[in-house]
Amino acid sequence: METAKQPYFLGIDLNERYAMISFYQLNMKEPETVSMIAGSEIYQIPMVIGKKKNIGQWYIGDEARKLAKTSDVVCIDELWRRTRNHDKIEIEGEEYQAEDLFILYMKKLFLLPQKLGNPSYCDRLVVTMEHLDRECMDLLWNVSAKLNLKKEQFMVLDHKESFYYFALNQKPELFFHDVVLFEYETEVMKSYRLERNIHTTPQLITILERDGKSMEGDRDLEFIDIMQDTFGKHMISSVYLVGDGFDGQWMKASLPVLCRGRRAFMGKNLFSKGACYAAAVCQMQENWPYIYMGENEMKFNLRVKVLHHGKMEFYDLITAGKNWFEIKGECEVILSGSHEINFWKQLPHSREAKIETLELTDFPERPDRTTRLRIVAKPVSDEEVEIEIKDMGFGEIFRATDKVWKYKMSM
Repeated sequence: METAKQPYFLGIDLNERYAMISFYQLNMKEPETVSMIAGSEIYQIPMVIGKKKNIGQWYIGDEARKLAKTSDVVCIDELWRRTRNHDKIEIEGEEYQAEDLFILYMKKLFLLPQKLGNPSYCDRLVVTMEHLDRECMDLLWNVSAKLNLKKEQFMVLDHKESFYYFALNQKPELFFHDVVLFEYETEVMKSYRLERNIHTTPQLITILERDGKSMEGDRDLEFIDIMQDTFGKHMISSVYLVGDGFDGQWMKASLPVLCRGRRAFMGKNLFSKGACYAAAVCQMQENWPYIYMGENEMKFNLRVKVLHHGKMEFYDLITAGKNWFEIKGECEVILSGSHEINFWKQLPHSREAKIETLELTDFPERPDRTTRLRIVAKPVSDEEVEIEIKDMGFGEIFRATDKVWKYKMSM
């Protein structure tokens, strides 16, 4: 009897300086992170690609840098920044699009877990970055298509959402109370506090971010001040330290404060591991008792009421908690009664809905129930949705006028 194929997930933490890649299967205790140096815990793979002169052989990361010093390898750094700028790069007289080189970097990155005996397939890839914007999302979605990933196989999260998935996939005692993350990079320390509302179903998760603080004086004492501001009077079950800034033995006075009545963990691969957990949760889509409302998550549900098989029911156009960059709702309806459409807007933790009525002005004269309308709802931010309603006519009886009504709607 054949063994059932285990779903296989990849998580990539990406920034302008480096990438980290982790892999995960459900039969593993936790995600594992790949190092290009055997037996090392150096997981950062610099955002660098190199080409051997006169040969179509490519290298990435520190390997490319080292070979550039000792052999005929041309090295291109700052690859993500150049990709975002849509740069053209000349190598040996040939012009390359930075995006094409970034895709090649990603393909090389994909091969690293396979070299450890992992599957060649990927059920879902999740990329996580510190901040997201529309340009970044469009670029990454384009890259995913060129990597032959289907829409349902690819997701993009910011670091806060990756932290959410990581924290809530640990032992329950580690998130019984609030969970705190300190991120210390480039002389700036940021803090995030995750809290659960256990009185909602699903439990509503929020992450409170404090402005980054420059560590210009005595880091040990400054860290104590930051902890006290972040913890306040809240009960904290666990704390995670992420970033190069925590390297070294400088936490003398602050370490006892950090560990007082709470568990503390240090590492650099939390976000890529969190991305793996996100992939697993979204793939299985069952028994996940939480909903996260971050700056990229849609803040309200949007529905229309329709008659389906003789029964009135709601049709979900936009679902709260989904990444607004990635969602779009669409349906077709037959208009009955007045030339109006009611939309139900509802917060995820509320039982009450607000109804907003849109009037279809200059509507063509037709008998009742002889007009088919296409409704498309597309978020323009986490709190606003653009509604487009198009007249599709009614087959051969009434030709479509292609008239379009557009509205913007918020909670």
